[in-house]
Amino acid sequence: MIDVNETFNIAPANYTGTKRAVLIGINYTGQKGELSGCQNDVKNMKEYLIDALGFSENNITVLMDDANHIQPTRKNILSAFSSLSSKCMPGDVAYVHYSGHGANVRDANGDEDDGYDETLVPVDYYKSGQIRDDEVYEELIGAMRKGVHLTCLMDCCHSGTVLDLPYKYVANGYDGSMGLNNKFDFDRMRKFAIAAGVIGVAMCAMSQSRGDGGCWGCGCFEGAVNCFEDMSARVPLTLKD
Repeated sequence: MIDVNETFNIAPANYTGTKRAVLIGINYTGQKGELSGCQNDVKNMKEYLIDALGFSENNITVLMDDANHIQPTRKNILSAFSSLSSKCMPGDVAYVHYSGHGANVRDANGDEDDGYDETLVPVDYYKSGQIRDDEVYEELIGAMRKGVHLTCLMDCCHSGTVLDLPYKYVANGYDGSMGLNNKFDFDRMRKFAIAAGVIGVAMCAMSQSRGDGGCWGCGCFEGAVNCFEDMSARVPLTLKD
């Protein structure tokens, strides 16, 4: 458990290494459920990381379904996660941003309270399948070395537990408590090193209030950075050993 009232920064003042990022924006151009703002989200976030936080463009990997970037396929997304976790060393700062569709499928191993795994929806989901939260954990969260300060912003529906973290916080303005995810299996995850600094920001609470079935972040980026900073005192910020 941590004090959520403590100031949080994507790049803490005492970091000693390299800043790296993976940014994923999927508009699903030409597909059913096409979105309009996810690529803009990534473009704006990239600009923010470089201009405001001093990230180097050389250390930012962008996946977008356009003609100019790596395609955000299932294989490429998991590869980007794996590459980031393998490159990051203790003292480094890592940032992951996903803007696109999120969904859920029936839980395959009994580690979910609600019986469903949350998923990310790659651009080729129709032939390659969705990315389960278990896979996100194994390739990104659990594979990250101790001492890396990792921030993840999952801007999609069903994003509340898509990182499969041991702790959860309900940022709905009513329930101000952080609690243990009772279904988190520490024995099963023992082979993975739990990251020393992980933040999971769930935007789905905002999207549900729209009432139109859309995701808050899937339509526009407006205010996302300010909103992220405003929320930073009310969400699960870090995992202690």
